[in-house]
Amino acid sequence: MKLSLKLLIFWVLTGMAISCQNAPKPMFQNPVVEKVWDGFIFVEGPVWVEGKGVLFSDIPANKVYLFGIDSSLSVYLDTSGNSNGLVLDAEGNLILCQHGYRQVAQLMENGEFKSLAAKYNGMQLNSPNDIAIKSDGSMFFTDPPYGLYDKRLTSDLGFNGIYRLSPEGEVQLLDKTLNRPNGIAFSPDESKLYVGDSEGNAIYMWDVIDDTSIANKTVFDSIAAPGFDGMKVDANGFIYSSGPEGIWIWAPDGTHQLTIPIPGQTTNCAFGDPDGKTLYVTSGNALYRIREGE
Repeated sequence: MKLSLKLLIFWVLTGMAISCQNAPKPMFQNPVVEKVWDGFIFVEGPVWVEGKGVLFSDIPANKVYLFGIDSSLSVYLDTSGNSNGLVLDAEGNLILCQHGYRQVAQLMENGEFKSLAAKYNGMQLNSPNDIAIKSDGSMFFTDPPYGLYDKRLTSDLGFNGIYRLSPEGEVQLLDKTLNRPNGIAFSPDESKLYVGDSEGNAIYMWDVIDDTSIANKTVFDSIAAPGFDGMKVDANGFIYSSGPEGIWIWAPDGTHQLTIPIPGQTTNCAFGDPDGKTLYVTSGNALYRIREGE
């Protein structure tokens, strides 16, 4: 009887150890940070384009750059509308949050911009900042006032919102309670929406209801300093957010895993490279990348 009990305890502990070893982990355990290019003014909104490299915005310069798969740098858009967040839709079209034009726009093949969302209830948006696209084609985006400051304008709306742009082109207000809604991302199954409040010192989480609305707002995590900005979520649900001092990583349950120091004001990030195991990071006047070390 005693031997059986010892065997039972042994197998339980062994099973727990194996379970812990097999539990999902963040992409980086031994992160190595490398500066890949600098000399910009203020960069944001990276997105990986298969076969090309990583696109990113230089907001004040009014340009989008391409850091190519051959490690070259080129101007991809000479006039970007002072774009911030960038994303690709299901057809591979480049979607831009444009501070200068105060809209969400699509880059057309002829090089012109097609406005997708510029107004809500007949009033001009503030300055769309960051965007995430669901599998049904709807676009969820944030609209703080940062682009207004450059032109010394005031908000027509009087609030800073989170919106959904339907595939049919309808702009729907989802939330207007955050101070400065900024980075935005979905959980892998799209049941949760995460939004960073860059001056509210917190990341918030909502349930996505029927793919068209959000509810049950909760604080995912908060810190003592402002600075949460763009974010991404990996296939295992780990959240990677730019913030004070660099990239912050959380488990899906909100447990902080680690912070990877990055020089400058870290603004956004995107997974890239053919294997998807590199995190490209925009910070201040430079583009960085994080890879797992030996």
